[in-house]
Amino acid sequence: MSNIVETEEQQALRGAVAAMGAKYGEDYYLNKARAGQHTDELWSEAGRLGYLGVNLPEPYGGGAGMYELSIVMEELAAAGCPLLMMVVCSAINGTIISKFGTDEQKRRWLPGIGDGTGTMAFAITEPDAGSNSHQITTTARRDGSDWILSGQKVFISGLDQAQSVLVVGRTLEAKVGSLRPALFVMPIDTPGLSWTKIDMEMVNPENQFQFFLDEVRLPADALVGSEDAAIAQLFAGLNPERIMGAASAVGMGRFAIDKAVDYVKTRRVWNTPLGAHQGLAHPLAQNHIEIELAKLMMQKAAALYDLGDAAGAAEAANMAKYAAGEASARAVDQAIQSLGGNGLTREYGIASILTASRLARIAPVSREMILNFIAQTSLGLPRSY
Repeated sequence: MSNIVETEEQQALRGAVAAMGAKYGEDYYLNKARAGQHTDELWSEAGRLGYLGVNLPEPYGGGAGMYELSIVMEELAAAGCPLLMMVVCSAINGTIISKFGTDEQKRRWLPGIGDGTGTMAFAITEPDAGSNSHQITTTARRDGSDWILSGQKVFISGLDQAQSVLVVGRTLEAKVGSLRPALFVMPIDTPGLSWTKIDMEMVNPENQFQFFLDEVRLPADALVGSEDAAIAQLFAGLNPERIMGAASAVGMGRFAIDKAVDYVKTRRVWNTPLGAHQGLAHPLAQNHIEIELAKLMMQKAAALYDLGDAAGAAEAANMAKYAAGEASARAVDQAIQSLGGNGLTREYGIASILTASRLARIAPVSREMILNFIAQTSLGLPRSY
């Protein structure tokens, strides 16, 4: 995409993913979540069709970019069956390994990321290092040619459905000061790894975990990139994370608006459809405008990223994430309000995404930290911290 009009290939991808999403839909997604199961069938089909790895290098099943991956995420979310693990597996890990991995690491890990058979989790957040990644204490020390990792992570998605995990730590020599991340990829059954599930008030097939590394021994080739990499190596994966977070929120907003519009078109009060009343029509129109504006910024961010404009993509990705999170939360709230009591029932399937819509304001980066970033980098204002 070099302008605001999508190519024929991108439009075809959007249509194909939308059709696949419609085949599964919200009932499939919610039934899986409430049964404590994963959306394995959807994940497998998306992988088999090449959607999960569309952003990867062509030799590993991809050949497109972050723009196309965001299309996949948005359309699945709009169908009511988003795949959270696409954010960490495809966008973050796939990007980092593609850019900084050795040829052997690419051959080992990227095919499974691309076709869905090798799901990879991502572990960065710690109990005392959330928004401030410079506080990470997970440490890697050398022992001969091996690495020994120790530390703890929290709010790690999908460990129970992953075959491997990419862990962000720091070397013993760089244990204090500004973060120089050392990234390690390891099989999920590596001795010394353990985790416990975090109970979340969310209807979601993907679970969250606390993750412990107890003197985990890794071979030298587990290190991805440099052992004292600049923060840019980490953000090569985190800017795509923000783009995908925005795509998910945009899709969720579309889903909620579609539900509300369908309802107020047909629900009659005093012989008039609810949608004829401006008290409901105008808020939904405003929601639609806000979602479309957020989508444009998300598309700009993805296009800049694919063009290699790291600085431009960083600003746009943060703006997109902020705008989409705010717009989707308002859209979900208004959709529930539009349905009245029905908006809180299982039958209509909107109340279940209320908590998820708030998540879009918190993760993968909070709206407050985005505002800090924009104030400092876009406006040149001084830091308060």
